[in-house]
Amino acid sequence: MKPSLSRYALAVFASAAFLFPALSAVASPVPAGNVQSVPPQDAPCCGALTPNAQKILAVLDHADVEHLWLNHHHVNWETGKPDRPDTYSGPGNHTHCSAFAAAVGARLGVYMLRPPQHSQIFLASAQTRWFDSSEGRQSGWIRVSDAWHAQQLANKGMLVVVAYESPDQHRPGHIAVVRPSRISLARLRADGPDITQAGSRNMTIGHAAAAFSGHRGAWPDGVKFFAHALPQ
Repeated sequence: MKPSLSRYALAVFASAAFLFPALSAVASPVPAGNVQSVPPQDAPCCGALTPNAQKILAVLDHADVEHLWLNHHHVNWETGKPDRPDTYSGPGNHTHCSAFAAAVGARLGVYMLRPPQHSQIFLASAQTRWFDSSEGRQSGWIRVSDAWHAQQLANKGMLVVVAYESPDQHRPGHIAVVRPSRISLARLRADGPDITQAGSRNMTIGHAAAAFSGHRGAWPDGVKFFAHALPQ
């Protein structure tokens, strides 16, 4: 006797769930019914790197973020160089994730909220709101649904950021730049996209899960991804 339709559907669903587990850190990474688009776990997940992607990598790799935009120094947002004495302990001498992201954008010809339109203090949260605002959209920024699509767009040569707005207005948010990368699907699931950031720890190459680990509730559900095309 043939199994009932419901039993057959359950068997198919169980097999599909085993073969294609959901991305734990990526929301809706694959369009429904399109399992053929899922690459092998150890294969690059998100496409080849275009010339614009290589341009973004060159800017990130030559920014020297591990020696500039340093924590506990007041810095020039564009250069990352200290612009106050080492003994300075006033406002703006903590982390500089948002200043670094804005500087990367400026070097690529892409505007995001930055000084003098907003001070460096609590700038990351302000940037996160701004990207999603009418002004941000009019400036060319688009919301990206999840990490899988964010990595795809970075590899296609768009400037992509991952940002977190702190729910506490007295505590900072965070922002990092998504690196174009031949990251595998397994690593994207485990750690999120590759990133470059300034912060409590400046990293030329890191991953999003570590970058946002110091912000409770940020990774993976509290962050947002945004992208902007490079100017022609």
